[in-house]
Amino acid sequence: MRSRRDERSEQAGPGGSPITPDAGRTPRLMARKRKGDPVNGWLAIDKPLGIGSTQVVAKVKRLLNAAKVGHGGTLDPLASGILPIALGEATKTVQYVMDGSKTYRFQVRWGEATASCDRESEVIETSPHRPTAEAIAAALPAFLGEIDQIPPAYSAIKIDGQRAYDLARAGEEVEIKPRRVAIKSFTLLGQPDADHADFEVHCGKGTYVRSLARDLSLALGTVGHVSVLRRIACGPFNEQNAISLESLEDLSQVPAPWTFLLPIETALDDIPALALTESEARRLQSGNPVSISHVVSRHPQAELAEGTVCRAMQAERLVALVRIESGEIRPVRVMNLTEE
Repeated sequence: MRSRRDERSEQAGPGGSPITPDAGRTPRLMARKRKGDPVNGWLAIDKPLGIGSTQVVAKVKRLLNAAKVGHGGTLDPLASGILPIALGEATKTVQYVMDGSKTYRFQVRWGEATASCDRESEVIETSPHRPTAEAIAAALPAFLGEIDQIPPAYSAIKIDGQRAYDLARAGEEVEIKPRRVAIKSFTLLGQPDADHADFEVHCGKGTYVRSLARDLSLALGTVGHVSVLRRIACGPFNEQNAISLESLEDLSQVPAPWTFLLPIETALDDIPALALTESEARRLQSGNPVSISHVVSRHPQAELAEGTVCRAMQAERLVALVRIESGEIRPVRVMNLTEE
């Protein structure tokens, strides 16, 4: 597990000497400067098999010498595909990617159940039954829309302060409550042989593909697990705007990597934009609200209802994420970006 950065402040005087508080004098606290360059934007990394999300973050941070890096949705080492990487001020928009929809392509191996519902753990149950394409097609509609799903025991969900996968790997019995998830589409792509079937699913936040494979198998009178898993889209990030880790490493010594850097606003495509004047932008950046009456005339078609979250723009620059409250535009997350 990645440790949190030590954010403690240091006290120092000129030349680095300690400050000794005098009577009536308050020592100045100097925050430790973050190492690296101020890179701002998103990268859609096509993650290979065998490496975890935190390892990808560390590698991108090193290759771009970026001061601040995070990711917008975990992918296990056994899964490949789109892993959005947030750099700098883009980390303030990670939650909007986490809350967005995802698309996966995966393969189910019929007749073998595992504790982890994928290839990580040993087979714990077998079945001789193999479903036909007709039976699979007939079973899929029951998994569309909002459904209750029990996440796998091998998941990052916390139980009494501990990760479920840690408890499961320690041999402890794990009981996880059902969760409501949204399945927007669930399609059978083909059957390469009697033991396997390929699927594509478009789903909402919190969906576990491994649970889908487990539950579909049981509905078809057999058992099964995910043998191949690939995420082909995560919110607005997809295979078309992605770059592989290998390619990023090859290009890291030349300006080319920056051609793959996507704007911070990429993660905010579904959020309405408000155009601000320069003076309004300065007010928001200072943490002050702006009267909605001054802005609404420039957006006659916008539905700016109470509680609406918007992205405040000044020309092409993202100023802040804002919320409409009591007739005002109030800053939620201010972006520390300068005009280029």
